[in-house]
Amino acid sequence: MPELPDVEGFRQVAQQAAGRVVREVHVHDEQVLRGVRTREFAAALRGARLGEPWRHGKWLGVPLGEEFPQLLLHFGMTGRLLRCAPEEEVHRHDRVVLAFDDGQLRYRDMRKLTGLHLARDQDELDALLGDLGPDALAATAADYRERLTRTRRGVKAALMDQHVLAGLGNLTVDETLWQSRIHPARSTHRLSGEELSRLSRRAHVVLRRSARAAQVPPWPSWLTGHRDEPDPHCPRCGTALRRGSIAGRTTCHCPRCQPG
Repeated sequence: MPELPDVEGFRQVAQQAAGRVVREVHVHDEQVLRGVRTREFAAALRGARLGEPWRHGKWLGVPLGEEFPQLLLHFGMTGRLLRCAPEEEVHRHDRVVLAFDDGQLRYRDMRKLTGLHLARDQDELDALLGDLGPDALAATAADYRERLTRTRRGVKAALMDQHVLAGLGNLTVDETLWQSRIHPARSTHRLSGEELSRLSRRAHVVLRRSARAAQVPPWPSWLTGHRDEPDPHCPRCGTALRRGSIAGRTTCHCPRCQPG
């Protein structure tokens, strides 16, 4: 599932098209359009000069002109944004294609769980994003402390909640908690001030380094580099890693480094 680092990579893809005029709009599957009909969607984008893309959590926004309307993209479980040459064959999962004089942007998604929105004004933008928490990469240590201590859930479940902090997903949360030496099921109200500070520091390290790679990198020194092995062991202490389910997601942790 695309998480904040992946969407930051998609923002960089969209950045390559900033300032270009959309010449053609091809909607190959209208099921990925949310809250807007194909004709209105195509009319809003055709002839528009794309502005500077921005990201909040797992959402990507692209102004169509100075400010509004704005194209909002969410990538669900399998979505991607690609910059393609015009002669490149259209993939069967390319749902929407924006064509420019010198290339294309393609929204590719196999499962179509989310899709593309059109925010015509600030009210519509707020309706889509207004309930999200602060962006997890931009959030301060104080934001982490305040947002996490207002709930009494397990820390992984809280971090996965986009209303608490926006952008964190299964890989980034497991990596952050492993680097912080915090058990994923620990209740947030049992975290000490030092643990909360360590968690926010490690979250920023994980997100900054992952954003540069446009993914959570499977480095040998990171949990992510071992979690999918047949017999995974902790790269820090060598203990066999444990898998379970928290907040409906497969969770991986080290029972020695992250005691309950």
